[in-house]
Amino acid sequence: MARRALVTGIGGQDGSYLAEQLLRQDYEVVGTVRGSPDNSEPIAPIRDQIRFAEIDLEDAEDVRRAIRKLEPDEVYHLASASFVPASWEDPVGTSKVAAAAVSGLLDAIRRERPEARFVNAASAEIFGSPAETPQRETTPIAPQTPYGAGKAFGHFVTGAFRREYGLHASSAILFNHESPRRPPHFLTRKVTHGAAAISLGLEQELRLGDLSAQRDWGFAGDYVRAMRVMAARNDPDDFVIATGEGHTVEEFVVAAFQEVGLDWRDHVRYDQEFSRGSSESKALVGDPTKAREQLGWERDVEFPELVRLMVEADLELQRSQAASPR
Repeated sequence: MARRALVTGIGGQDGSYLAEQLLRQDYEVVGTVRGSPDNSEPIAPIRDQIRFAEIDLEDAEDVRRAIRKLEPDEVYHLASASFVPASWEDPVGTSKVAAAAVSGLLDAIRRERPEARFVNAASAEIFGSPAETPQRETTPIAPQTPYGAGKAFGHFVTGAFRREYGLHASSAILFNHESPRRPPHFLTRKVTHGAAAISLGLEQELRLGDLSAQRDWGFAGDYVRAMRVMAARNDPDDFVIATGEGHTVEEFVVAAFQEVGLDWRDHVRYDQEFSRGSSESKALVGDPTKAREQLGWERDVEFPELVRLMVEADLELQRSQAASPR
């Protein structure tokens, strides 16, 4: 019998990479998406191999019915309002989703499928303006945004259910992870899209906020692989998933424009509108030592290759769009 995995938020960047990896391991994959699966571009190539479930993650009874019916062996909780700045526009909704979804899933697993293995996608945003750099599993948690606070709740409640009920529940503290599947409004994709468009003569400039903020950028496919290893190991626990390398936004911009043979300084303009102000975490850099030593996890994609992958994908996308009849 094939193992069955339930993946919430399967239609996004992380969900699509995770689904592909699970399918290659002969899992039966069940996913939840916002709206229609037909509108989710990242899973388009594998849509016919996925079974979709309509689950209201804010309704505890609906979640419990779904877990009872689906009987998953593994549950990966990826669904969230993942665009950090937007969490200020709907702090109540962001908090409700974070609290209800993680608590509801864990309680449903406890009652209906206690042998299932649960992995929660937490975030480096739980550290806010960090007390130490790099950040590790023991770094104090002090979020500065509604998104970060919601992720902190999910992280804490995952540990609480693990300790109280002995569930195989783990939290992956994921630092920034990118890919060509990132939506265009995210910073990294905005940069690679802009560099590609400017190089093709489709745009003239790229407006960005603070270029000095430092992030630990990895490849999304590597990070969801870490989550699979967490589910497979005998002992559940929490792990920082990161590269251990910090790069400023400016470094990312420089690398992207170098890929298309341009000097970024000729095209990038500062725009206050895109600055996050006091809620901007200046140095989110993770320490993946525990993941390396206990999970045997290492990233495959280095920073320059990540930027190259994203720029090349945006060049191909925009060339094809320009060639398509309107």
